Amino acid sequence: MEAKLIERLEAAVARLESLSAGGISDRGLPDGVDEVSSDPSILTFDDLMAQYAARVSAAAEKIGGQVLDVTKLVLEAFPVQKKLLIEIKQTQKPDMAGLVEFLKPLNEVILKVNAMTEGRRSDFFNHLKSAGDSLSALAWIAYTGKDCGMSMPIAHVEESWQMAEFYNNKVLVEYRNKDQIHVEWAKALKELYLPGLRDYVKSHYPLGPVWSASGKKASSAPPKAPPPGAPAPPPPPPASLFSSEPSQPSSSNPKQGMSAVFQEISSGNVSAGLKKVTADMKTKNRTDRTGVVSASGKETRSSSPSFSKAGPPKLELQMGRKWAVENQIGRKNLVIDDCDAKQSVYIYGCKDSVLQIQGKVNNITIDKCTKMGVVFKDVVAACEVVNCNGVEVQCQGSAPTISVDNTSGCQLYLSKDSLGTSIASAKSSEINVLVPTGPDGDWGEHSLPQQYIHVFKDGQFETTPVSHSGA
Repeated sequence: MEAKLIERLEAAVARLESLSAGGISDRGLPDGVDEVSSDPSILTFDDLMAQYAARVSAAAEKIGGQVLDVTKLVLEAFPVQKKLLIEIKQTQKPDMAGLVEFLKPLNEVILKVNAMTEGRRSDFFNHLKSAGDSLSALAWIAYTGKDCGMSMPIAHVEESWQMAEFYNNKVLVEYRNKDQIHVEWAKALKELYLPGLRDYVKSHYPLGPVWSASGKKASSAPPKAPPPGAPAPPPPPPASLFSSEPSQPSSSNPKQGMSAVFQEISSGNVSAGLKKVTADMKTKNRTDRTGVVSASGKETRSSSPSFSKAGPPKLELQMGRKWAVENQIGRKNLVIDDCDAKQSVYIYGCKDSVLQIQGKVNNITIDKCTKMGVVFKDVVAACEVVNCNGVEVQCQGSAPTISVDNTSGCQLYLSKDSLGTSIASAKSSEINVLVPTGPDGDWGEHSLPQQYIHVFKDGQFETTPVSHSGA
């Protein structure tokens, strides 16, 4: 221990002597890139990668395939961030457009990872989603102040991992009795961010990156000229930093409608996506036109994956007291980030979606949902699951009561703070409760009984759950 300490002290003295000999610029930073690379915050970033990246990489090498590919992209994003941190020390703070352009190299890596989760669902979908969602933690580098719309850097890293942990836990549960290499990969990925990245940000950038006061100016992408005769489009919204399908926070509206049209116009080639209309396509020349609407046409319109028969998708705060999340289909990044303990959350008619509730609320009700995932921190009263099929609920804080009624298939993930939760079930089947069993993040699965034996004894019925034992 003492020998290692002496070596580190000697290395620190050597760096200080080199800085003293090379001189310090007026902006308080080393003169060249080599000197900036020897800054303690940059050297510690190398230590972060050496300590945590090797473990997740080794596990991915043993698994191979898509897991190895996505892991390589994840580990590719960290050196890109290191390069940006070096440039920040030599660059003046840019405006929003300049910041988007500055962070473009990191965004490109993130988009590659997100592209792997699209299309046909892979056998390693949970691995891919866990890795892809985890990279949003690197967005801490975009924090520019309390009015930028982001959480503080340390909180942002922790909150970003919470969404990734939903899928990471699925990997742990699926493979804990099948293949320990996958379990090792999931644990190593988590440690890369918690405590790895979080502790690094806490030590060196708790208030965000510090831009140079007198360095070079960050370059921004030149605006594209509109085509002749077209109206000048309004400035487009900032591009998503880490996702081709950004999360849908409760405090913002999706960018669509006319803004999307203007963005297409500003691309400079409006007719690129249009098809050539031939003579046989014209209405007057078609022989298949009749006055009867075919049944197949109706089925095509009614089977849209983004619109429920019950009504349009909804994610809004009603009367300041109730969050309504309704008819969401195939949306994996739903977020309620501006809530308080006096508000309730009602989730209805959602399918194949994931909702994250960031904050304490009074009550949560999940009604008539299928393959729905809900992640929440704390609830004051209760979390209720009613008339659902194949739902997953994860409590990361505390919940006095969780009730499951008329539901087939329900996975409950409890944290250490919620082990005292009272679970009530009625007319339900296939209820499994997963609880943490050790410091390594292992989960223990417990199935709740759904069959009972009633015996009349001493003037009253005694009820006990059915227990199955092997011969």
